[in-house]
Amino acid sequence: MSRFKAALLSASTMALLLATAPVRAENAPAEPGAEIVVVGHPQIGTFGVDLAARDTAAKPGDDFERYASGAWIDKTTIPSDRPSTGSFANLREDVQAQVQKLITDAPAGTKFGALYTAFLDEGRIERAGLKPLMADIAAVQAISDKSEFARHMGSTYAKFGSTLFNFGPYADTANPEINVLWMSQGGLGLPEKDYYFNAQFAKQRGAYYAYVERTMRALGKADPKAAAAQVMAFETEVAALSWDSDQSRQIQLINNPYSTAALKAYAPGLDWDAFFAGASLPEQQRMIVNENTAIRAIAKLVEATPLDVLKLWQEFHVADQAAPYLNKQMVDSRFAFTSSISGVTQNRPRWKRAVDLVNTSLGELVGQAYVAQHFPPLAKNRMEALVANLKVAMAGRIKTNSWMSEPTKLAALEKLAKMDVMVGYPDKWRDYSGVKADAADLYGSVASATRFNADYQMSQLGQKVDRKLWGMFPQTVNAYNGGLENKIVFPAGILQAPFFDLNADMAVNYGAIGVVIGHEISHGFDDQGRKIDAAGAVRDWWTPEDGERFNAEAKIFGAQYAAFEVVPGAFINPDLTMGENIADFAGLSVAYDAYKHALGGKEAPVIDGLTGDQRFFLGYAQVWRSKAREDSLRNQVTTDPHSPARYRTIAPLRNLEAWYQAWGIQPGDKMYIPPEKRAKIW
Repeated sequence: MSRFKAALLSASTMALLLATAPVRAENAPAEPGAEIVVVGHPQIGTFGVDLAARDTAAKPGDDFERYASGAWIDKTTIPSDRPSTGSFANLREDVQAQVQKLITDAPAGTKFGALYTAFLDEGRIERAGLKPLMADIAAVQAISDKSEFARHMGSTYAKFGSTLFNFGPYADTANPEINVLWMSQGGLGLPEKDYYFNAQFAKQRGAYYAYVERTMRALGKADPKAAAAQVMAFETEVAALSWDSDQSRQIQLINNPYSTAALKAYAPGLDWDAFFAGASLPEQQRMIVNENTAIRAIAKLVEATPLDVLKLWQEFHVADQAAPYLNKQMVDSRFAFTSSISGVTQNRPRWKRAVDLVNTSLGELVGQAYVAQHFPPLAKNRMEALVANLKVAMAGRIKTNSWMSEPTKLAALEKLAKMDVMVGYPDKWRDYSGVKADAADLYGSVASATRFNADYQMSQLGQKVDRKLWGMFPQTVNAYNGGLENKIVFPAGILQAPFFDLNADMAVNYGAIGVVIGHEISHGFDDQGRKIDAAGAVRDWWTPEDGERFNAEAKIFGAQYAAFEVVPGAFINPDLTMGENIADFAGLSVAYDAYKHALGGKEAPVIDGLTGDQRFFLGYAQVWRSKAREDSLRNQVTTDPHSPARYRTIAPLRNLEAWYQAWGIQPGDKMYIPPEKRAKIW
């Protein structure tokens, strides 16, 4: 629910691991000690990096992505069922295949096996047609007044359908030990408000309108075109009243506490009592209403909108959310719209969609089996040691920071010391016995899992915050910072090559997973994390002078990103991406420090003609190796707080002196920035 959770995507003494037999580092002296003790072979190349991916005709200082990955970019074709391909996407594909095998090898009768089987039973699904959906549609059609409409919206937290006001439990901004209700704007079928107005998204608007019309026809509307026009007009009004995405990530703007009574007085137009009753929520003495002015305006819009239009809007969203579990006609109709957003030309194979459903519905049940097969205890131990080393490096950065005052440094060190670390999988597994999975009833099984998971989340409301709960499943290829919970989480899924390899060169691991670790740590101190203290309370614990100096450097950094035109007419929005951009920069800086510390004052050997520092930066570039479709990039620039992968590769490096030294970057090189114009944040 919270926007404060920031996701990506001792080892300090481990030997450099390269090949299956002892080798002498190329160009290194032949004295004793120049040989590398080998205990295994890395999964990629001779030391953890695919050197064949490089374009060695490119100068590192002109385009480091091209130098590190140009040959790979030239020969790689994006699969027709994917919006992009690259290190993250390919590892996700690998994990998906691992999970599929785990599901299909499981004994008969398992919940995830039943759900997987139900999704693959296309014959049964085709015979059922829209019959499973119609009871949910009839419930919307039976709504007789706006109070009933509000009640139905409240109930959609646990079933198919949409709400104009999203809600869920998260830590209180003032008392982070207790979960309170958080509420935010919602109700849009397109990815973000700009899609309703910006000329560059005319194609997507047309595809969405056509999809709504097809859905209305499938539901038997007498005039589906007119019904679609009414839905589109209503959502366009909602979009016009909604906040921009860069506003919605500003803690000081969204931290708006209300009681239920205060919200009713502030935002009339909706029957809030009915809305909360639909969600089975009692009177709230304190909740956090994020985009409060938008929510007030949307409530008034509900009051001014005919009930029949509101019902049409809800009918569409019920059918839209149910479509993946219905017949081919509904699946294909939905894909015709979503493909306009992603740019893909072919829907993913059914087995992949089945695995996704099992993962989202029974995540920790699958995760428990996954880590037993794919995450050895040694990997967990090494990763925990790496994180500890990165925290030491971050402390060093804080202590020597030039723009941070001593009181602020002490507060930052306290927050860092209290930052909890979770690696691989949770300490306690969830019980999914409440989910009814029936191989003969896909729709009913999805409905059961949806309610179970929603009720599980809502059961935390008013309870003490359990900081050991995970917001990602173990098989997820990603990582995150828990925001108000002051924790960092690294699922087992991402702890594989090219991010982490027990047998890879130490420099590569620090340049890859080390930067990911540093990235997540530094979210606690980025433009929003700086407003959350060590206990998790929302409080700006920096002095005003510190804030001014930080903002000045962030402005320099943001201006660099604002100049990047990702695709024609679409530039990076530094206000939306600032937190992630800073985390990338900080992650690199901290991981590099940790790597140098891990060398213990010794020089790293030269391997395949590459110094340790060069291998560090190649490991980093390999992680962000990617190729994406134009529509997907337009969507990312508009909606995603993360910059596209190319700019995550090149933009932070231009501010890091170690990168200049490693590759001999000089004035005149295209990526060169004079030292006095580089950002100096961490």
